[in-house]
Amino acid sequence: MLKIQNLTKIYDGGVRALNNVSFDVPKGQFLAVIGLSGSGKSTLLRCINRLIEPTSGKIFWNDNDVTSATDEELRRVRRKIGMVFQHFNLVHRSTVLTNVLAGRLGYVNPAWSLVNRFPKSDVENAYKQLERVGIAEKAHQRADELSGGQQQRVGIARAMMQNPEMILADEPVASLDPVLAHSIMQYLEKINKEDGVTVLCSLHFLDLVHKYADRVVALNEGNLMFDGLPKDIDDAKFKDIYGRDAERVG
Repeated sequence: MLKIQNLTKIYDGGVRALNNVSFDVPKGQFLAVIGLSGSGKSTLLRCINRLIEPTSGKIFWNDNDVTSATDEELRRVRRKIGMVFQHFNLVHRSTVLTNVLAGRLGYVNPAWSLVNRFPKSDVENAYKQLERVGIAEKAHQRADELSGGQQQRVGIARAMMQNPEMILADEPVASLDPVLAHSIMQYLEKINKEDGVTVLCSLHFLDLVHKYADRVVALNEGNLMFDGLPKDIDDAKFKDIYGRDAERVG
């Protein structure tokens, strides 16, 4: 269970990215976070694992207060929270296999990781995760030789190496065309349904939200504008989320 309580983030210069946001996420849910660029979606996801420090409010995950966790406690929390990024965040000159194994860095001796030594079980699991996302044959290619959709699949495999209980996917399909976007969303859906992994995924497009999400929260200028089922976003709510001049296309 994830609990967000009165979460606020104010950046230097007074920009209020999140304003008193509260909601709960039960284990195993696929939650979409929607809103315009700059609405606070990425800030929200990155506050959850404290890649960004909240200004105020509380975040509880599995009854642990993430916001007050020590460095060591935070390392333990982050081990079980996978992160998938919009721009993939791969080491381009390293192989696909090495990038996937990076998901185990929180579990192995740091000295071993520096020389790219991982237990045999981790290497076997890395191949398994690559097979699961359909690119096992790319294991020994450089990451920068892959297409955008393939690189994002590497990102998902890397996150799954953590054996996560929750995945935070920060606009994972924003830089992909519609066909590739659906393929990536299907992998996240499979992980959610088959493995019971809680997924929080920020998205722009309502067609993806309706197809994949159990529930949606919507932000506008850091304010929580909607929390409910995708089908319940009527025209009035749509305008609240995306603005008076927005046209609904999906």
